[in-house]
Amino acid sequence: MSKHPTTWNNQMIKRMNKEMVLNQVMESAPLSRADIVQQLGLNKGTVSSLVNELIEEDLIHESGTGESSGGRRPVMLLFNEHAGYAIGIDIGVNYILGVVTNLAGGIVHEKLKKTRDLSVHQLTSLVSATIRYLMEQVPPSKYGVIGIGIGVPGIVDTAGKVLIAPNLKWQDVDLKRILEKEFQCPIFIENEANAGAYGEKRFGAGRNSHSMIYVSIGIGIGSGVILNDELYRGSNGYSGENGHTTIIVDGKECTCGSRGCWEAYSSEFALLQSAEQHEHLAGASLEDLITLADAGNPAALELFQTLGTYIGIGIANLIKTYNPEQVIIGNRIRQAEHLIRNPVMEAVHSSSLPFQRAGLQINFSELSTYSAAAGVSAFAIEGFLKFSQRPLAGPGFPV
Repeated sequence: MSKHPTTWNNQMIKRMNKEMVLNQVMESAPLSRADIVQQLGLNKGTVSSLVNELIEEDLIHESGTGESSGGRRPVMLLFNEHAGYAIGIDIGVNYILGVVTNLAGGIVHEKLKKTRDLSVHQLTSLVSATIRYLMEQVPPSKYGVIGIGIGVPGIVDTAGKVLIAPNLKWQDVDLKRILEKEFQCPIFIENEANAGAYGEKRFGAGRNSHSMIYVSIGIGIGSGVILNDELYRGSNGYSGENGHTTIIVDGKECTCGSRGCWEAYSSEFALLQSAEQHEHLAGASLEDLITLADAGNPAALELFQTLGTYIGIGIANLIKTYNPEQVIIGNRIRQAEHLIRNPVMEAVHSSSLPFQRAGLQINFSELSTYSAAAGVSAFAIEGFLKFSQRPLAGPGFPV
């Protein structure tokens, strides 16, 4: 028999209030119970009861006393960021980066594995092995591993299936189902650029922006869009494929099968392809080319100048489309910031109008290559802490 509607409503209201109290502690700690009453407008008894529950569940704890405004000094509350841990995995075209984070997003352990031309089975097996390794590194805590987030450079549907990832040569890979067979905790699969955008919004250069675009430039290009503080995924979850918008009609062939894509001119892959046209640069990596450019090599410097120009043209298109407060350039190309910043800015200015750039910030990632891994870890953490969206409590998890 289903619960009486009044009982269900009361439980849902309690969960929502509990979530509000926890979020307030996370955002504003240290603070007292009286501070929470004042800031949230809840009554004293409700706050006291919910705080006691959160302390019992080890999600917050008391620490010392604050300043008194008359009478007893208030006991201060802190968020317990070590009550559990999340695992974030960024699957790149030629690497897998895995991190363990606490509930505040702080990285406590990481593992980077270089990869090359692996099959779907080989790569998913390596992802599983990386997760198992990271699980062994998780510090003891009340809740252990509360979730696993995976960022993939491709189109991911809302059920966690990778519909297509051209640079990985993946199509219709049900990654969530594959991982759920082995790991008994919530699994979150997200497009890598969306994850990077969320990572920068939560922990990086986008913390103070309400609308921003994160441009992930590695072997390929993707973009993640934050509008009104929310990640914009599109009606079916497929937004952000700006790397495959056309910037040159009938231009270079792209890995997606089309021609003239932004990715074909502005990605790490495009840079390496251009380097192959120079005998003394052939076979060089991104890091090699940066070293050569820093040493004054004319050909390497010209490659980065051209790359920055094409990146700027694509960013100008994004500015015209979304009118964001901020654009953040991240992923592996972040290493070349000092070489591409000027041509990027010059191309943005020459390809857009002053009113379109008014108030706009163009920054490079604060999280460097960790943006996506931090972002998918944040999805796992938020899933764990959203009491109002958890219909039933998992084993040992708070309701």
